[in-house]
Amino acid sequence: MDEAGAIACPSPNHGPRRDGGRPVLVVLHYTAMQSEAAALERLCSPAHEVSAHYLVGRTGRLYQLVPEAERAWHAGAGRWRGIADVNSNSIGIELDNSGNTPFSEPLMARLELLLSNILRRWAIGPRGVIGHQDMAPTRKADPGRRFDWRRLARAGLADWPAPAPARAPDPGRFLADAAAYGYDAESGLGPVLAAVRARFRPWAEGPLSAADMAVVAGLALDRAPPRA
Repeated sequence: MDEAGAIACPSPNHGPRRDGGRPVLVVLHYTAMQSEAAALERLCSPAHEVSAHYLVGRTGRLYQLVPEAERAWHAGAGRWRGIADVNSNSIGIELDNSGNTPFSEPLMARLELLLSNILRRWAIGPRGVIGHQDMAPTRKADPGRRFDWRRLARAGLADWPAPAPARAPDPGRFLADAAAYGYDAESGLGPVLAAVRARFRPWAEGPLSAADMAVVAGLALDRAPPRA
């Protein structure tokens, strides 16, 4: 399937989805590179053996590198909701951002349109949109603290925790609730806490808190997208 308006920039770094896999997740990344051109070169280089289905430039330009039906090489080792081969069960989107600056408005607007179309095509719900750090918390930190997850949630394109009562910090309960949502508890408290905070409490620091407990408890509850 092709995305209307996307610039074709085929990457050789892809293959068939394994074991009957189909997209049930969308994984968001940042490129951590200084330019769109540098990211394209890396994602299309056979030597680097990495790719994604799409790259969204900071100007809003959209590139399609791998057909959605194919398995792009973007996620690597990790796990989400028990899925170990995330590449075979996801669509990967690279965002043109160094990780140290806010994501541009043209990029975010184009991403919203792209996500809306992907979720419709593959019948993926908002909970299926995750960050690279969510599924690989011991290895990755993208799309990072500067990415506006709440904006996507307001548009119905990502999940957000429902209000939940604060509980006393309890590492075991925290990991159990996080695992019930999709995180890999075997990654350990530190990496999972960092991933949860990067997405839902981006400037929180320090040890596990009652507010962190409330976030993972709220993720287990169904709710409508948050209002502005």
